[in-house]
Amino acid sequence: QVQLVESGGGLVQAGDSLRLSCAASGRTFSIYYMGWFRQAPGKEREFVSGIRRSDGYAYYSDSLRGRFIISRDNAKNTVYLQMDSMKPEDTAVYYCAATPTIWGRPRRVQDFDYWGQGTQVTVSS
Repeated sequence: QVQLVESGGGLVQAGDSLRLSCAASGRTFSIYYMGWFRQAPGKEREFVSGIRRSDGYAYYSDSLRGRFIISRDNAKNTVYLQMDSMKPEDTAVYYCAATPTIWGRPRRVQDFDYWGQGTQVTVSS
């Protein structure tokens, strides 16, 4: 099993930056991809970004490319999401996810096997 714990959420103003962290524990050697999703009230959980742990290959939701950057520190078993130029519509609960699946670029909720509890991000206008 893999456990994921997100941190770094909070209340920011529009235009501010925020960095989320996701620390993995347990059978971390089995993780091939990690990702970030978000879910706003009344909406479905949506893909934000993913990263391949072996080489750091990153991919993004087309609508968020350029403002968000995902990175990883394998020595710390941690993945980060740097969010810049934040907007009120970025308000959501942000979830970290992981999967041992090795086929390319998972981005659907059902593609990931492990989930964190989520961290709230609120952007005020």
